[in-house]
Amino acid sequence: MLVQDVRNCVIDVADLNQLKWDLNRLQAVDVGEYITQLPSKQRAIAFRLLNKHQATDVFEYLPPDVQEELINSLHDVQVVQIVENMSPDDRAELFDELPAKVVKRLLQQLSPEQRQVTATILGYPEGTAGRVMTTEYVRLREGLTVGEALSKIRRQDEDKETIYYAYVTDDNRKLVSVVSLRQLLFTFPDVLIRDIAGDRVVKVKTETPQEEVARVMKRYDLIALPVVDREDRLVGIITIDDVVDIIEEEATEDIQKLAGVSGDEAALSPPQITIRKRLPWLLGNIGLYIGAASAIAPFQGVISVVPVLAVIMPILSNTGGNVAIQALSVTVRGLGVGEVTPMDTMKILRKEILAGFGTALALAITLGTLSLIWSPAPERWVSIVAATVMAVNVFVAATLGTVLPMTLKRLNLDPALISGPLLTTTLDAIGFFTFLSMISVALRIFN
Repeated sequence: MLVQDVRNCVIDVADLNQLKWDLNRLQAVDVGEYITQLPSKQRAIAFRLLNKHQATDVFEYLPPDVQEELINSLHDVQVVQIVENMSPDDRAELFDELPAKVVKRLLQQLSPEQRQVTATILGYPEGTAGRVMTTEYVRLREGLTVGEALSKIRRQDEDKETIYYAYVTDDNRKLVSVVSLRQLLFTFPDVLIRDIAGDRVVKVKTETPQEEVARVMKRYDLIALPVVDREDRLVGIITIDDVVDIIEEEATEDIQKLAGVSGDEAALSPPQITIRKRLPWLLGNIGLYIGAASAIAPFQGVISVVPVLAVIMPILSNTGGNVAIQALSVTVRGLGVGEVTPMDTMKILRKEILAGFGTALALAITLGTLSLIWSPAPERWVSIVAATVMAVNVFVAATLGTVLPMTLKRLNLDPALISGPLLTTTLDAIGFFTFLSMISVALRIFN
């Protein structure tokens, strides 16, 4: 977080020198946060106070809407300098968010080398390793000695994304091995790179999904991961900061889908964005609830005869929905982090069923007891039906919450597509129809 004196400073002519000194000595991410919180008219003023290197670093931490605002506020020369100095992956991410006409203008003003690099990254599909990689990495030839490799890194690789791994390639740029900076520093200068480099290289293809990239880096505790094309030629690397962004993005997407929020909505999004992201799901849910209500409609006479049903049904609905959401969340999370696969469906289902016995028994007894207390003496048989339906509903909820995401995964679809509202309304329709049907049958028996 920013220090309090910088956070509280006011931009005016008298304070500009002090503000310039403060902003240029802080971490780029903190300055980005500070500028984002300023009124829009003051952001460009504060940004112009940054030195060239700090401006480039800060720009990468700004939200897309603020980046676009600054691009429109700054002179073209300043904008091109900033965009030119950005890392290729961050530049590609920026271009994804900007209007097409702005991207076209900026691409034309970049140097031929950076234009080609950016076009290459943008040419890969979204959500793949190729789209999130950077082309700034340390590459070494097999025949170099350790001393020659270190000399080459000092001369040519100062601006690379990371120097902690160096990738050894042959004359055709095919990835052969990898060597760490630690190995280089603690090996005699005349030793050949090929003698210390590891040939068991963990790598991914350009078309590998970004979620798989995150799982690979987590599994092998890497801070950078090489990306190769179909001919096994090294084309880029993915660094740990990119993976943190991927994990956050994927977690956000899954959480919002489970909650029935479409798209990537931030907590501080403008009201019109919130309406646009949420309203389609809410309108869709009305359609789903019409289905659940239709299951109740034929039994209005039954509810009028046994009014206590109106008290019991919300508890039955809410509990079944919660059980389903719990099973769904655990299963989707397990699939998302690679903990389980569709091959584990029966294992997970068996676990949920075994756990469901205890859960169903406890919830059934609870609802049965409450129904017994609330029902008049002639209608206390309702507690038996309520307890039975509660137990059945718990098993159905746990089963659907496990099987549905596994089925989607097996079909190569996103398991998070099964939103919580969709599952709970489906369970409501099933639960209400079963409950009221059994009550109707019981009324004929006991009356």
